[in-house]
Amino acid sequence: MTPEPARTSDSARPLDASRALDVDALIDDRRTRIVVCCGSGGVGKTTTAAAIGLRAAERGRKVVVLTIDPARRLAQSMGIDRLDNVPRRVKEVEGDGELHAMMLDMKRTFDEIVEAHADKERAAAILGNPFYQSLSAGFAGTQEYMAMEKLGQLRSRDEWDLIVVDTPPSRSALDFLDAPKRLGSFLDGKLIRLLMAPAKVGGRAGMKFLNVGMSMMTGALGKLLGGPLLRDVQTFVAAMDTMFGGFRTRADATYRLLQAPGTAFLVVASPERDALREAAYFVERLAADDMPLAGLVLNRVHGSGAAQLSAERALAAAENLEESGIVDQEGGKVGGRNSSDNPATSSPAPPETSELPEPTADPSADTLPDAGASAEAGPAAEADPSAEAAPSADADPSVERLTAGLLRLHAERMQLLAREQRTRDRFTALHPEVAVAEVAALPGDVHDLAGLRAIGDRLAG
Repeated sequence: MTPEPARTSDSARPLDASRALDVDALIDDRRTRIVVCCGSGGVGKTTTAAAIGLRAAERGRKVVVLTIDPARRLAQSMGIDRLDNVPRRVKEVEGDGELHAMMLDMKRTFDEIVEAHADKERAAAILGNPFYQSLSAGFAGTQEYMAMEKLGQLRSRDEWDLIVVDTPPSRSALDFLDAPKRLGSFLDGKLIRLLMAPAKVGGRAGMKFLNVGMSMMTGALGKLLGGPLLRDVQTFVAAMDTMFGGFRTRADATYRLLQAPGTAFLVVASPERDALREAAYFVERLAADDMPLAGLVLNRVHGSGAAQLSAERALAAAENLEESGIVDQEGGKVGGRNSSDNPATSSPAPPETSELPEPTADPSADTLPDAGASAEAGPAAEADPSAEAAPSADADPSVERLTAGLLRLHAERMQLLAREQRTRDRFTALHPEVAVAEVAALPGDVHDLAGLRAIGDRLAG
């Protein structure tokens, strides 16, 4: 069955230049101190953050890139053996600027907060507490909150004039903004107040109060959590009591920092429906929270070097080849060049359509052929689409099959382009105020500084 052709009116339609995001103007502005790359998982936030950091450094800024990427691809692409909680300078950066990179160590950041805001004895008690060790290593929302803490630490040092943040690969892009509020709700929750009650009353009297006044509640918690775990939680809460206010204060300060004029949010998405739906939610959330949005980075946008050949014409040409040029026959002529009544020019029977090789490549892959290799689809084809498909009397059937397969691959690529453009246009229609930078898909993964420069060039248009 022939695939449905894409509408020719949708093919190869570039984004309006008035809607383009000027990335260079953003990073050249010395008033821009923080760039936050956010979006759903798997859309290229880490690569975008690294490319922006490199481009800003090579244009004279002193930059640190903070990533929360567990795949550690950033270290590899920047030529660093490893990334940790300490900023490390990237070598071979061209220009007068500097580039540093670091990867958030969630537990180490939590430990640093405890060590900085508690006396030595209390800090040791907290760090050795089993519940704290579990909380700091993987409690839900801790990673997002620690990213906010680290951002606040970097900004307070005033050592870099631009901080580029790659937000955590969360289930939802909104988790990064919600982390401070969630932590505040946790610290003010009834469970925490209940567990703090014995420590606030103090000593044996506190335990007596707890046993008498809350025996039913703690009995239920003991059964749910287990006695040892409940004691660990109570000990942790008692030790952290004096630090809870500091958590709230710093979270509120970082939240205000994100709202400040020197911060710019870049929403990163791929040209797919789910990713752009998530991007639309994030755009609306940023507006509701009065946070400065610079624009949308649309990653991995596909293109074609033969966009003048529409999907419809490519499919028609492929069908002509597969049917041995039946469309090219002139009516009323017996013994024509392809007629079986002319034994001198008759060719072997054409292969059945079912025997033709079906394209096996993923049409969204960056290495799909763009049908530019088919010389038959040149200027002459513009005038007569069926002429490109007319086989000669001595045409090799295998060549015809290969050409038909390439034409079908090109048709799939053009249909993909049309789909991406329709998805993009739906987003821009809903959010006409958002500037957009389209980044063309690369044929492979980015694994070095040259690849990051290529992404930066595409970001800048």
